[in-house]
Amino acid sequence: MAAVWQQILAQDARYNAYRLPGSPQFRTQYIRRRSQLLRENAKVDHDPIIRKQYLKVRGQILGQRYGTSLSEQGSQRSRSASKCSSRLTLDREEGDFRGHRRYHSSGSGKFSLPSPTEDGLVPTRAAEASRAMVGDKTLDENYAFAGMHHIFDQHSEAVMAVKFANDDKARLACCSLDGTLSVCQVIPEPATVLCVLKGHTSGVTDFSWSLSNDVIVSCSLDGTVRLWQVPTGTCLRVVGDCDGAEIMSCAFQPVNNNMIVTGNKKGFVHVLNFSTGKYVKGGSSKASGSVLTTTFDSGGKTLWIGDENGCVYSFAFDVGTGKLSRAQRLVVCEGHPITCISARSWMSREARDPSLLINCGANALCLYSYPTRKPHPGSPLVNRLQEYASRVSGVEGSLQLKRKFPIKQRNLRIRSGFCPLMSFRQGACVVSGSEDMSVYFFDVERSNKPVVNKLQGHSAPVIDVSFNYDESLLASADSEGMVIVWKREQRS
Repeated sequence: MAAVWQQILAQDARYNAYRLPGSPQFRTQYIRRRSQLLRENAKVDHDPIIRKQYLKVRGQILGQRYGTSLSEQGSQRSRSASKCSSRLTLDREEGDFRGHRRYHSSGSGKFSLPSPTEDGLVPTRAAEASRAMVGDKTLDENYAFAGMHHIFDQHSEAVMAVKFANDDKARLACCSLDGTLSVCQVIPEPATVLCVLKGHTSGVTDFSWSLSNDVIVSCSLDGTVRLWQVPTGTCLRVVGDCDGAEIMSCAFQPVNNNMIVTGNKKGFVHVLNFSTGKYVKGGSSKASGSVLTTTFDSGGKTLWIGDENGCVYSFAFDVGTGKLSRAQRLVVCEGHPITCISARSWMSREARDPSLLINCGANALCLYSYPTRKPHPGSPLVNRLQEYASRVSGVEGSLQLKRKFPIKQRNLRIRSGFCPLMSFRQGACVVSGSEDMSVYFFDVERSNKPVVNKLQGHSAPVIDVSFNYDESLLASADSEGMVIVWKREQRS
């Protein structure tokens, strides 16, 4: 009956924001201690009926005490109703972001038989195999959560990034401004901290898993990049920034993991060969301000960076040499920092243009698309000219604003991400942290009321979020060092 205690903890976490609004440290200590006590009590055999009655009575008491409608009953049906009511309260928060044109269009009128698109693609509504992969559930059902799987509190300062290992649903890593990184195992229970990586002399701002998950690269305000061996926690190499600046972001080149890209506070982006420990000649460029985020497209040929002045840059990346060629500069939100960029090669079966998800410090999460070049039939010369133009520009199309979603972000480096399994169901979802201490899920194809779910449990702004590859667990990290691992609700 450990699941009941997880429901109790989730219930307490929802009300945690109402406890002593002027004392966030107390709220953090309360939920940590509550988690510890519940884990200890879960090991003791109790009557299951008494546990469920306790959950129900405590929900009623909390509802009366704080005068809110967040009270949860023990059944899955009432939890789903609570989620629906919480989503309805968000309608007013969407404000000016309503009315955007829906990108995905499945046509209008009645359909007697599903017909493929012009390029032979069967629509999602008729793709039986794809629907079977997600249990033929709606988007709202897929992002319903039963409660908290575990809470990690080993860090004493803000956790700046949290990431599950590639194609691994059990291992999780996070980095903190306390100068350390931690590698955790969340499955099987009980969740544990496998190792703590110590060596940086100042806050760790970003990190990245290698493709094989055996190495982690991290960067820090101490002006160094470190390469760590994950199984042992050994530091393999330390390289200082060639400008002597604080390093704000880093990323492995997805095709060639010998290459690492870093962005520093002076506005420079550099390519580092970690096999030699030297920076690549021709692998540097300059942005208008501090480089806060770096990411590659799935093929590793295009690098995207975002700076503190609201600009996004794209670069053509030579996989063999590591040289950069600047392609485009886009002002997303002038004067407001770009804190996160995520790239996705396609959004759903019907919307297959590559997309960028961008957090900017103007209370908005922006979704951009950049259409790919299509071959010209029967004209090899035109195709060669188009290929040359895309190679010179680094991208094959201009960025087009697709949607904006309202979140709370003004002062912190809030991050977001695409949900891994979105391409196998009707609709597509993204998830983001927020300064209002919540985790938001948005359906990018829903033109009205795009909020699919909202998770509340943190007592501080949520900085980063990360799904494991099968979406069974979601990790969220906040500015006070707490990492919550949420368990998705399983329905038969």
